Amino acid sequence: MQLDLIDVFGARAFAGNPLGVVHGAEGLDEAAMLQLTRWLGFSETTFLLPPTDPAADYRVRIFYPAGELPFAGHPTLGTAHAWLRAGGVPRRAGTIIQECGVGLVEVRQEGELLAFKAPPLVRIGPLDAAELAEALRVTGADPAAVVEAVHVANGPRWQMLRLRSAADVLAAEPAAKALPGTDIGLAGPGEGGADWELRAFFANAQGSVCEDPVTGSFNAGVACHLFAAGLAQDAYIAGQGQRVGADGRVHCRIDEHGAVWIGGRVDTIAAGAALPTL
Repeated sequence: MQLDLIDVFGARAFAGNPLGVVHGAEGLDEAAMLQLTRWLGFSETTFLLPPTDPAADYRVRIFYPAGELPFAGHPTLGTAHAWLRAGGVPRRAGTIIQECGVGLVEVRQEGELLAFKAPPLVRIGPLDAAELAEALRVTGADPAAVVEAVHVANGPRWQMLRLRSAADVLAAEPAAKALPGTDIGLAGPGEGGADWELRAFFANAQGSVCEDPVTGSFNAGVACHLFAAGLAQDAYIAGQGQRVGADGRVHCRIDEHGAVWIGGRVDTIAAGAALPTL
């Protein structure tokens, strides 16, 4: 087994969201995958496996410190990048088909970027009163700044509070604790180099609230909602990570068929570290 360290969605190397990618993970069971994920301490670690679907180029299992995820965005792009760099050749030139918990996910090479086709939202609609109260508590957002509070779940159970401005997004002070499995984010119209500013919070296995540097699945959920609601047209760039020292840039667009694509830069930081038997 070998481990690569990958940086995803950064405006430059070392400015995005780090990811561990394990090649040759066939001998690992779920407990070993979770053990390594927790030891690395990244928001996610992925494990490359042979596909079981004949249409797929590879299969991936995606873990975060509280368990396994059916889908996640920056792990999708980072894993595709690591697979290509290790010599993977897609069946269809320029398009990688990833098999994961939500099924098959399409990843495209778009110049210097990689982009994944956003999976459909599995839950939509407004938060109820109790959900809104908890989202406000967890994120620390100003209730007066909330324009909209909705579900944008696409595997992870993301909830979004859309705020008046990027300044409101950046001013929020999250709580220390939440139920494990919590996935709540903020989005507001951007300033400067980004059209929208996002922040994303999740609770780890101990219930500690963590802020994710740059989050593909949340960006995908937000983009699907913004395009569907007419709040964004054609394409936009989202910024994320300022409060945790990152400088994320997520390229979101909708194509002529109505599919939403989430793209970004991917950098290899280190590759080929040998892993002991777990």
